[in-house]
Amino acid sequence: MPKISSDTLWELAAAEVHSRESGGVEEDRGETVSERTVFLMGSKAGGKTSILLRCLDRDETSKPTLALEYTFGRRARGHNTHKDVAHLWELGGGTSLSDLVQIPITPVSIRSLSVILILDLSKPNALWGTMEKLLQATQAQLEKVTAQRAEKPKAEAKCQMPVHSITHVLPKDHPDRELIRPFPVPLLIIGSKYDTFQEFDSNKKKVISKALRFIAHYYAASLIFTSIKSESLMSKAKSFFSHLAFGLDRGKTVCYESAKPLIIPAGSDSFSQIGSPPINDVDMSSLHAKTPKDLWKKAYEHVFPQESTSEQRDLKDPAKDSQYSEPQIDAMRTQKDQELEQYKRNAAKSWKGLDLETER
Repeated sequence: MPKISSDTLWELAAAEVHSRESGGVEEDRGETVSERTVFLMGSKAGGKTSILLRCLDRDETSKPTLALEYTFGRRARGHNTHKDVAHLWELGGGTSLSDLVQIPITPVSIRSLSVILILDLSKPNALWGTMEKLLQATQAQLEKVTAQRAEKPKAEAKCQMPVHSITHVLPKDHPDRELIRPFPVPLLIIGSKYDTFQEFDSNKKKVISKALRFIAHYYAASLIFTSIKSESLMSKAKSFFSHLAFGLDRGKTVCYESAKPLIIPAGSDSFSQIGSPPINDVDMSSLHAKTPKDLWKKAYEHVFPQESTSEQRDLKDPAKDSQYSEPQIDAMRTQKDQELEQYKRNAAKSWKGLDLETER
């Protein structure tokens, strides 16, 4: 696979401006530049940055993503006459910052947008809740942007219309064509930390694997399990990433076995192959589900009760994060913090004295 290179932010910004004017394909000094946007989100500390860096062949140490970060990749092909540019957005904080989806998902980016949802397989008790909230927030923003596009002049709206639909995923004779609800844009679900997941009890692995297969097929998404500790698994994940970011072939390997890392391209699965939720200690009718999706959710949560913690409280203050240390600025910040505390104490004494005088 050709090496993916990077360029300066200024050049990428200029390329994006030209792209907006030309509908996503730009002619530059005899070169054709096509652009795509990929939005990554998922579990907090689930390995999003590490996976992204590996997919871009960047030998860098990953750092926690505090909010929303942007990077890009470039790939030249055809004797350098054609350049593919991928605008890459990564959402940090798990579900706590889901409101930020409005930044990468715009009427401009939706024309060539793909979404990658990275779920931490080693934490099944947080998996479903993370997946559900992030997909709901993203889909709501996509619907909002689509509505905005519909209000624009017909000629302008046409060039912004996403092409992802059931006709592009499932063949006409697929038995599930009427049962699935394709995500508005191409969606890839990556199960990370497979190295930990493979040590789980076989029944638990089967529940997680089949639940994710159901969700992926329901949304007409691709699904793959990976681990940054495995070159083989990362190579397969990279092929799926490069398919979305640069239009490359994603390979033909497929694996449905829950005892092995799943590799399931969009449209290659079926509800009949997936079957019903693999739980034997509960009557399905007692779960009171209104839809198959609700049934899978209740069945999954029966085995893995979801954690109800507030991620917002867990977010660290970036000013106190050692990885962003700046001695002079930190010293001034410490001084200002001390001055603020002294001011608070003096103010408290003043108000206390005022209260005493009032009482007299």
